[in-house]
Amino acid sequence: MDKNLKQFFVKSFVVLLIIHLGYFLYGYFKFEGIGNIYIYTEFYRFKFYDDVSISHFFVTGLFLLFFLIFLLKNHSRRNYSFPNLLKIGGVLLLISFMSFSFFISYSFGMNAKLKTELPEAKFNKDKTLLNVLNPFLYNYTSYNSEKLFNPLNILYPKPYPVTEVVDSTLISGNYYSVEYKYYSIDTLKMLTTDLNKVSAVTSTILDSIGFGKKELLERIIKKNVIKDSTEIIYKGRQVDPQYDVDICKFVENNSLYNPVKGIPVEKQQYDAAVKRYKLIYKYKPDSLVANFQKLDTLLKKYSVQSSITPKQLAKEVAYFKDHNNELLNGINNNYDRKILEEKITTLDRLFYEPNYLHPSIIGIFFGVVGGAWLIGFLIYILFNYKRKTA
Repeated sequence: MDKNLKQFFVKSFVVLLIIHLGYFLYGYFKFEGIGNIYIYTEFYRFKFYDDVSISHFFVTGLFLLFFLIFLLKNHSRRNYSFPNLLKIGGVLLLISFMSFSFFISYSFGMNAKLKTELPEAKFNKDKTLLNVLNPFLYNYTSYNSEKLFNPLNILYPKPYPVTEVVDSTLISGNYYSVEYKYYSIDTLKMLTTDLNKVSAVTSTILDSIGFGKKELLERIIKKNVIKDSTEIIYKGRQVDPQYDVDICKFVENNSLYNPVKGIPVEKQQYDAAVKRYKLIYKYKPDSLVANFQKLDTLLKKYSVQSSITPKQLAKEVAYFKDHNNELLNGINNNYDRKILEEKITTLDRLFYEPNYLHPSIIGIFFGVVGGAWLIGFLIYILFNYKRKTA
């Protein structure tokens, strides 16, 4: 390529970048805010009939028309070799792609505004708050669900979590007596060589857990070998969560409202359970009120209708904590659950699966880009050939 053609291509790219910047800014200022996000929100889907699509047709058409005119008029008289023609074809393909992708810059602008209004760190902080408070957010009928609320979901305090052992005894005929027993899940670490040799295991280690090696082997749930040591997860002492004063309905649920990306779910479940337990049993009531106030602020930020009163809700939590055997049939945690779930799910998609180029138009988009490039390149070669032979 000669110097003049290179300069022409550089100027063309500068013009394209300016147009892309314009669409980026348009998308940035057109974003309506996280309060207006709903389940079908996308950054931008080429619709063929809105302002972005219509302007796109005109801007792309005019740019390519003038680009081709100046290219053929001023830069089609050279006797380029085949390798140089391939280079020119590559540049024309890039120009073709950039000419048809202004709407993608529009989407980038919307994404930039979203993350300015709601940075990922703040979004994750909101999800963490929802994960901690999740057991307080169910509809009151959900508290009767044995799948959601049961002793096996307890992660805190010690000696929990627990494992359940079901013993059934035949009484007569087809009638059985079923007994549920719960054991704490405990951990013991020792040298692998000590575990394999009964005589090498010191009595103090086994005395500390209350039984010998044979019984320990019978109680093992899982063994993890770590270098020269073995971590044993085993059934510890028998416990009874129903009569434990440090256990209430709200700690019998370990579900996360929405996991934070990049952090193991098990760690999030445990961390949320620890904080929730402390809010209920360790910290002053004002701490729980403050967290419910944060929840109320969060719901307003996402434009979710709510009638939550933080102080009243904290009082009700305290009441049902102290009356664990009482049926939880009324708790004033009313808010639009469906809308909040839809908004958090949609934001997750916008953050981590943005789809700047919607799957429904990928084929059309690349087909148009390829077709425009092929037509323009063939016209350039034809003009270049004719002028060489003229």
